[in-house]
Amino acid sequence: MNIMLFGAPGAGKGTQAKFIIDKYGIPQISTGDMLRAAISEGTEMGMEAKKFMDEGKLVPDSTIIGIIKDRLSQEDCKKGFILDGFPRTLAQAEALEVLLKELNMNLDKVISLNVPDELIVGRVIGRRVCPNCGASFHIENNPPKIEGKCDYCGSDLITRKDDNKETVENRLSAYHEQTAPLFNFYSERGVMVELDGTKEINEIAKEIFNILG
Repeated sequence: MNIMLFGAPGAGKGTQAKFIIDKYGIPQISTGDMLRAAISEGTEMGMEAKKFMDEGKLVPDSTIIGIIKDRLSQEDCKKGFILDGFPRTLAQAEALEVLLKELNMNLDKVISLNVPDELIVGRVIGRRVCPNCGASFHIENNPPKIEGKCDYCGSDLITRKDDNKETVENRLSAYHEQTAPLFNFYSERGVMVELDGTKEINEIAKEIFNILG
């Protein structure tokens, strides 16, 4: 199954992706994680992307599309994948549609996690992530079993540099202007499903499992 998780930054896409991975064994394709890895490694693409990410802006399409194509062509994506944080613009959605046809793939479901902006700001500021495996936690809503340690691999959790109030508000503004219109794009294709992203994490996961079967 090929799934896309849709919603504003901080809506809980990364958290739900982990549940889907554990149940179905398909890889998570997170452009954010890929770009952060490139930044950490100091690659040319990573340094270019860093300028945009630090300001809460979107990374250029040419960079993102190339990353996605390479990733979807890998062997572990043949039985399915989870797209998380991509596409973010109508142009990217159209480019992805062309790419999937080229790769003889299609999207089965686009799952939208709907959360009000004021809740997202609080969520993101309290978010802690694992630099090793990409798992996401929250100091109040989804704390790790051991404070400061990843439940999955035991690595020390970190706060992303861009997880601050000003950057979050910039990202939300960009989301509403450029990404929210994709809701209609995928609704028209009959693959969009809306969920209340303010519910308990485990309850949302159960709803997703019921949708996916």
